[in-house]
Amino acid sequence: MFRIGYRTIKTAAGAAISIAIAQALALDFYVSAAIITILCISVTKRKSLKVSWERFLACTVGMLFGFVIFETIGYHPVALGILLLLFIPSMVFIKAKEGIVTSSVIILHIYTLEQINFAIVLNEIALITIGIGVALLMNLYMPSVEKDLKRDQERVEENFKVIFQELVNYLRDGDSDWDGKEVTETDVILKRAIGTSLRNIENHLLRNDDYYYHYFKMRQKQFEIIERVMPFISSLTDTVIQGEKIADFLEALSEGVHPGNTTIIFLERLARMKEEFKNMELPKDRQEFEIRSGLFYVMHELEQYLIIKSSLRSKRSG
Repeated sequence: MFRIGYRTIKTAAGAAISIAIAQALALDFYVSAAIITILCISVTKRKSLKVSWERFLACTVGMLFGFVIFETIGYHPVALGILLLLFIPSMVFIKAKEGIVTSSVIILHIYTLEQINFAIVLNEIALITIGIGVALLMNLYMPSVEKDLKRDQERVEENFKVIFQELVNYLRDGDSDWDGKEVTETDVILKRAIGTSLRNIENHLLRNDDYYYHYFKMRQKQFEIIERVMPFISSLTDTVIQGEKIADFLEALSEGVHPGNTTIIFLERLARMKEEFKNMELPKDRQEFEIRSGLFYVMHELEQYLIIKSSLRSKRSG
């Protein structure tokens, strides 16, 4: 389906405004203002500021290079080639490589005019200022992604609950017809949400709104633990009393999947359960020993799962 995104609209509007201002001021090469605006439209506010600064710096240095080389060697292709051979590495060195294309436009203006004086420099600075300034104004608007992040948060938590409940069913019944689609879906959502939350951080100039980023990174680490635990539980061929107790724990854990922090309660309960298991009589045979060993591993991973969740709260308060 044909769609026009907000960035396309901003680019079109910004280019039109830039060229209108430059044309109204009767600037030479006024269409270049629109080109500069198009190049400076970015996906985030912070990137927009960074790119704009690099382009302004590169354009200023480019005019200096043009003055020195063209006035020394002359206005012909060899001089232009030498200029670019020196200019491009210089921009990379001073970390302004984003401005190479924009400054090349300014340099070509000087080359076309075959002279450089105060009026030409003033004209080029005006083009740069208009192009970059309009782009910065356009980039002040960035659509909020809070709703998307909240939706992904709710979906991930719902999937965690389903996965835990399916593990509970397997521990209790030793069988399951679950297709595991929540596992694949969760992996996709987490990768997408982490990218979205990073863009959300970049769109806040005066503060780091990084809660969602840390939240989804935390869930990603927890999800890795869940993926490690699943094969162990699915390999169990029989049920034991320890398995029943872990099933009860997982069921309670599934009900506690939410943004809040209740890890202390679950860690204490897990510690009591581990101590209870240690005081039980030894396994009767090899099969029970292997099952109980696997369940102890599951308990260890669940402890790590809870510790990871507690780290989110420390990041928010730190």
